[in-house]
Formats: sequence, C-alpha cells, structure tokens
Amino acid sequence: MRVGIIGGVDRSKEHFEQIAKRAGHELECHDGHVVGRAGSALDAMIDRSDLVIIVTDVNSHNAVTYARRAMRARGRTPMLTRRLGSARFAALLVSLAKGPLSAATR
Repeated sequence: MRVGIIGGVDRSKEHFEQIAKRAGHELECHDGHVVGRAGSALDAMIDRSDLVIIVTDVNSHNAVTYARRAMRARGRTPMLTRRLGSARFAALLVSLAKGPLSAATR
C-alpha cells in the first residue's frame, strides 16, 4: 500500500520511510505547502496514495482545507491526526495489516 503523509515529517522522512518499508508499504511525503506548483504536487500525491494522513498541528488551515477538499473531490476520506510520531505511525501500519480502514482507504 502507498501511504501519503501531508506535513510534519520533513526532518524524519527517512526514518518514516524505513518504518513503512519494514511493514511492506511505500511512503510519500508532502510538506503541506499549496502555493504555486506545490498544490499540483499535492494533488498528484493524493492520486498515487492508497491512504492519506494529514497532520493538522504543523499544517496551515489552508493546507488542511485544500487537502480535505482534494480528497473529497476524489470520493475519499483523509485520516486526520494532530501529531504523528514514529511510534504512532508504526502502530497505524500494524493496524492496517490487521484489516482495512474503510473510512480512510479508497
């Protein structure tokens, strides 16, 4: 499964990628900026991802709104979380292995 994270993992991106890889998933990250071409890059990431996680604590209100609207336009529901640390991300991936997240996946 391809997991997309919007915001919050810039400095620890490699660590999150390793966690995803160990769990058998691919990870793609976007910094949450939506000005100029960054909005197109965010749309493309959403299209490629099976699950999109929006970290609300570090993203601007505009970025969260943009991402949520983009997901709704595709008939999908994002997973919103205030913060996302490596332990929480690993636990999420373990829960994905146990069963689908019907509201958060395609």
